[in-house]
Parts: sequence; C-alpha cells; structure tokens
Amino acid sequence: MNPWTVVENEWNPHRANYFETIFTVGNGRLGTRGSLEERHTGSLPGTFLAGVYDAFDAPVVDLVNAPDWLVTEVFADGSRLDTESAAVLSHHRELDLRRGVLTRETVFALPDGARFVLRTERFASMADRDLCCLRVRVTALDRAATVMIRTGIDGHRRNRERLPTYREDTEFGYDRKWDKWALSTHLRSTGTGFTEGVGMLECRTIDSGVDLAYALRTELPTTPQRRVEVRSHESIAVEVNFAAAAGETVGVDKFVGVATSRDPEAAAAPGDRARATVARVTDFGQASTANAAAWARLWAESDCEVVGEDRVTQALRFAVYHLLIAANPDDPTVSIGAKSLSGEGYRGHVFWDTEIMLLPFYLFTQPRAARALLGYRHHTLPGAREVAADNGATGARFPWESADTGREECPQYTHDGSGRFYTREEELHVTADVAYAVIRYTEVTGDDTYLFTEGAPILFETARYWVQRCEPEGDALVLRTVMGPDEFHSHVDNNAFTNRLVRWHLEQAAAVYRRMAAEQPELLAAHAEPVALSAAEAEQWVDAARRIRVPVDPDCGVIEQFDGYFERTVVPITEWDDNDMPRYPAGFDHFNCEDTSLLKQPDVVMLMHLLPEEYSLETRRQNYLFYEARTLHKSSLSPSIHAIVGLRVGEADTAERYFGRSAFVDLDDNQGNTEEGIHIASAAGTWQVATHGFGGFQATRDGLRFSPALPSSWQRLRFSVHWRGRVVRADLGHHDARFELIGDGPAEHISVWGDPVQVGPGEVVEVRAPESVAS
Repeated sequence: MNPWTVVENEWNPHRANYFETIFTVGNGRLGTRGSLEERHTGSLPGTFLAGVYDAFDAPVVDLVNAPDWLVTEVFADGSRLDTESAAVLSHHRELDLRRGVLTRETVFALPDGARFVLRTERFASMADRDLCCLRVRVTALDRAATVMIRTGIDGHRRNRERLPTYREDTEFGYDRKWDKWALSTHLRSTGTGFTEGVGMLECRTIDSGVDLAYALRTELPTTPQRRVEVRSHESIAVEVNFAAAAGETVGVDKFVGVATSRDPEAAAAPGDRARATVARVTDFGQASTANAAAWARLWAESDCEVVGEDRVTQALRFAVYHLLIAANPDDPTVSIGAKSLSGEGYRGHVFWDTEIMLLPFYLFTQPRAARALLGYRHHTLPGAREVAADNGATGARFPWESADTGREECPQYTHDGSGRFYTREEELHVTADVAYAVIRYTEVTGDDTYLFTEGAPILFETARYWVQRCEPEGDALVLRTVMGPDEFHSHVDNNAFTNRLVRWHLEQAAAVYRRMAAEQPELLAAHAEPVALSAAEAEQWVDAARRIRVPVDPDCGVIEQFDGYFERTVVPITEWDDNDMPRYPAGFDHFNCEDTSLLKQPDVVMLMHLLPEEYSLETRRQNYLFYEARTLHKSSLSPSIHAIVGLRVGEADTAERYFGRSAFVDLDDNQGNTEEGIHIASAAGTWQVATHGFGGFQATRDGLRFSPALPSSWQRLRFSVHWRGRVVRADLGHHDARFELIGDGPAEHISVWGDPVQVGPGEVVEVRAPESVAS
C-alpha cells in the first residue's frame, strides 16, 4: 500500500457518506466534503468556512453549510453521467495526502454500451487560502458524442436540523435518511451574475450578517461548440458543449475565489477580493504547483512516519493531513470545531478538545497555527465575560460550546427533547483548560510577548472567576455542582480533574502577575486598571489555590474522581466489540450511568496526563489500573490518553490496543459515525500517542526528553518538533536514536533514555540505548 494515499476502489452508495468525510479537502480557511461532483441520492455535500456561523432558524448557532463550489454535471448525448443514470463500470478515487488533492476516475456506460471516462481533480489551495480549483475531463472511449459540461456554484444550501423521533427499531436507507431531517436556512442571496466571463454569487447570513462572495472563472483546454453563462436567484454556472471524437478528451478547468466580510484585515469588499483571487491565477498547472509547494513545506515540519508499518504510517499521515487542513495560522479569530471543517457534527462548535487535544500537535509542528488558536480565545474573551456575568460572577468563564462570539452555544436538550444536557452549566473545566494551553504555549515557544499581551488578560480574568465560583467549607474552598470530562456523572462536588487544574491555574496566574510587576509594570497596568485588578487580589489567588480541596498524592492509593464516587454502584464491564473496546453493560446508555462506577472517560487519568510531574509513578500506575477497568471509552478522546498514560506506567500491550482504536477511528469507521465528520481530537491524540507515547517525547521546563519504546513491529519512528524557534528532527529505533537540530544558535541539550545529549545546529547525533533498554 501507499502510505501517502487513501483510496476508494468501487462505488458503493452505502459507504458514500463515509468517503465524503474522509475525502474532505481544505486549507484551514475552508473545508469541502468529498462528495461526487454530480452528487447522488443520499449525498451529504458541504463546504464550511471557518468562523461563518449563523442562528437564524436554529435553536443554537450553526457553522453554516456555505455555497457549494464543486457542483458539476456532465452529459453525453443527452444522458447524464452519474451513478444512477448510467452504469458504473469502474470507480476509483484517491486522496493524495502529500499534496492535498483528491482525484477521481469513473467509467460510465450508456444504455447502448458506449463508455465514457470522467476524471476530476480538486483541491483547496494551501498556497492561496482564498482559492479552490477543480479540473474536469471527459473521454469518449467508443464513439463520437456530444459532451456537455455544466459547472458552477450552488447557493441553495441548508443545515440539517433536529431529527424527529421514530420508533427505536426504525431504519432508513442511505437514499432516505437525510431526507428525514428538518432543515435550517442561514443564507439569503444578495446577487448573482457574470461580468467579462467571471461569475459572481453573493449572499449574506441572515442573523449574523456576514457577507459571502464567490467568484467563478473557467478555462477550456479545447474550443467548445458553445459556451453559455447561466444564472438563477441562488446559483451561477458555465455550460459548455463539445463535439468529442472517439478517443478524444474534453474538459473544463474551474477556479473559485472565496471571500467574506469577516475575514481579518480585509480592506476591499468581499466581491472585489473574490474576483481578484481568480484573476491572479494563470492556469491550473501554476495553481497546482504552488499548492504542492505549500504542502511540501508543511510536511517537512509535520510528517510522522513509522518505518516497517505502512498502514500505521498511513493512519498517522491521514491524521496529520486533517489537522493541517483544519487550522488557519493567518486568522486568530477562529478555532477548530469538534468535526473540524468536515461536517455538521456538533454544529461546528469549539470545545475543550482544541486546547487539550489539538494544541500540542500545532505547538510542536506549526507554532503559528497554535498561536492563532490561542488568539481565538483572546478574541472571544468579551463573550467569556458575558458568560461569567450570566452566572452571577465577574471575570471571564469560557463556555462549554463556543462559536463566533464566545458566548455559550450548548443546547439544553437532545434533539428529541428527551435528554437534558448539563454540560453548559457544569462542565466548567474548559476555563482552566484554556489557561493550561496559554502557559503550555509560552513554555514551549518562549513567546513572552504573547504571554504579556494576550495571555495575561485571559489568565487574570479567569482566575478572578474561579475565586468567586469556589465556596467556603471550613478553612477549605470547594467546587460544588460541576461535571468533569467524564460526562456520565453530573451535579458532583469536588471533581478531581477540575479542582486540581483550578489550583494550578490560580498558581500560574499569580506567578505571571508577579513576573509582569517586576518586568513589565506598564503593560501590567494597562491590563489591570480597566478591570480594577490589584496586587492584593492577585495574592488572593495564591491563598485560594492553597485552600482548594483537591486530592493529594498519597503515594499509596487511588484518587477519588469526585466526592462519593467510591460509593457508586460497581457495574462490571463484561463485553467488548469487534475493535476490542468495551460495550455498555446491558440496560445502560449515556443517560443512565449516573449512579454507577461506569465512566465515559476517566478524569483522573486525564489529569495525570496533563500534570505528570505532580504525581509519582506508582500513584499514576495505581490510578490508571483502577480507572481503566471502569472506562467505556465512549469519547473518541479517551483511547489516545489511555495509550499515553498506559505507556508511561508500563502497560504497553494495552497502549497498543488503544492506539489502534484512536488511529483508525475514521479510516476504519470503528465508531460508525465518521459520515458526520472527522474525529479531529482523535486525530491529534493519535499523533500524541506516536510521539509522546511510543516516542517517549516530553517537553519540560528543563528541555526536551526522548525515551522511545516502540512496538515490536515498528522498525523506526520519525518526526520533528519545534522547540523555542528551532526544529529538532528525531529518528528513533529500538536500540538507537538520531537527532538533528535545524536553526541557528547554541547547541541544544536534550535527554535521551535519561542520558544528557548535546546537539549542535546542522549536526546529526546518534545515541545508543543503554543496556537496560537494549536488553
């Protein structure tokens, strides 16, 4: 197999929605699902623009399903070439992960047996994030024919909304299931037309008032018999007719420019910018070359390869590909939703996943993108202040589900109204998670400018919120009625993950305040005076941190996940699925595990992943074994964290199983819901397992550490990490490791299998494993 590609080798309408997700092309600015250009019954096409949200007739804000730039129809002698109107003799699509290009070749047969080959190539340019390109080629294999190609932009788009309630055993086929959903309208057309061969479609989001503009330009490799420009209220298209001889290939090259009124630092109107985008493209080859070069630069810093296991390498590169197309380092006003830009799942909302699961990948491979993601939290800080105020507090509290404004967007009920979500009120840990990301970014990059300008207000205002949210209990402070990452248990007191991270958060905020008072007093005053923050209040954070009741490291036992957890009914896990993952015990589901010991994902194990140096190895091991036996892994975040912590406490066999679950969650669709969008947090977790887990990579205040412990089937593991402005390339084996330092400056001192190693710029250093490891 080729570890740089993902392929589809036959047409199967039952698998079409799955391939639409995994074949998503994008560039961080937008993502477009891998639907067939001509669509089919049951298709679920979608293009999503980062940051374009609307709530017009939806219960909460949606990431808008924007105009479709792919839509294309091909006719041969009046017969439509699609998977239902013609016979499909062969079908092959291939996603080139190296270049971000999706290609297709389908052979159709008409009723008289005449065969036609449809070939397409598409990409969202990584060199010009405003540009999308599509090449269409049609070959008449057996006889001459009249070929008509119509390609354009469809602005009649809708978001799916609230599935009605049906009997429990009701099933709908692939051709009907999406028809059963209600729809939300978010776009209103504001104009379509053509000027000098360039088409324009403009629309506006109805509630949020964002203007969208799409420009369309086509180039023809051969002269057509006829070219017609077609427009309607919500669409534009170019229609071309060719007289194709037997064996002749005809086609269209299509360039689409996309612009919105919310684009940062955009001076010109969206329509003018979209038109300028297609005007500066000379031809398809030039655009393709520029895109490939941009991807080559990304892969040089982001590739993660396992020598000896091509399928694992494919899974890692697939994960990295989707991470790279999800982030835009040029836009600090947007973040990444739980399904990235690949589907409507979770309405495109942003969760804690971004800071805890996704950020490490960008931090160590694309630090500009990491900086932009943190910029989103600063951009939405006013919304976080509103969330705190809505809950009777000052300061800032980040919402559980965030969109464009930073206000709370989590729905209160399930789609059928039968289940209540308490996450919006109780899953407060997201605020501490953001603070953790701020400090972690600063530690890895050494970017004090960020910390003192945008990071500090986040830390200060969220620390203020925590002090008010805590309640006194004797001499201690407690956090009542909360929910940890394990969402099976609501209304709990003193969740171990939340309390411990809040203590850490307050300590870090106070430390940054003190440092700024010494090093940046004027900048500190600029932050403090508008919100009446004083040195005395900052010292109160230290006192509050000391008083917060959190489980301490006893070195002799298990940390209780929350008050009373040990008294919950123990329900054994006795069944596992085909992926060797736990099934719900009979009679249990997501909404009725409250009184049991069953966990969706374990808060204590996650805590020990984030703050490993706070707990002894024996404490981490005991807690891992205790909670692993009680965890159902009903979050795609859970397996990767279990793998990393498992490796660090000596549970390698279990870690390999969890790595497989994380690495192939979408490639193998092992949760059965990939059609709704990529599990982007699992993709980032997969990278973390490979690098932080099997690679033994850690970045600490003292520098970089590598303690590789590869699975027996892996020959070598290769990846690169950014560290304070430079890049360290690691090539790790079972008994040796090689390192190269890219960038100017002094030598870097790293630790390899516990021994100090010095690597100079441009130098390749080889290290042999100590006897204890080699044996």
